[in-house]
Amino acid sequence: MKNPPQILIVDDDKDFQEVLATKFKASGFSVITADNGEEAIAKATAEIPDLILSDVKMPKMDGVQALLKLKEDPKTANIRVILLTAFGDPQQEIYSNDKRFAQELGAFEYLLKSQDLDTIVSRVQAFLTKP
Repeated sequence: MKNPPQILIVDDDKDFQEVLATKFKASGFSVITADNGEEAIAKATAEIPDLILSDVKMPKMDGVQALLKLKEDPKTANIRVILLTAFGDPQQEIYSNDKRFAQELGAFEYLLKSQDLDTIVSRVQAFLTKP
């Protein structure tokens, strides 16, 4: 792991991307950003970040497609990926199914963007310390 840990934040919503990047930088992380899945793959291949935090729905290439491409490449296959979504559902069963699907595809976790930013940062910190 790099010191400080490097996070690649992938989101087409520039405002959310900036807020999240600022929060992670303030929490001691090195941050790089990408606006879509294609850009994320290029940056992940060049930088090999410790973790990728990616939106699911984006233009050009969404987060799930990018995750699958990253897992196909031996150089990026072991980068931990957390998928973020703005889509929430009051029915816990639907969220649980989406989360399980994301993990089956190789995502380390599936989080809601609506969660408190401190919670997202603490979840990322916890994932980076897991073997």
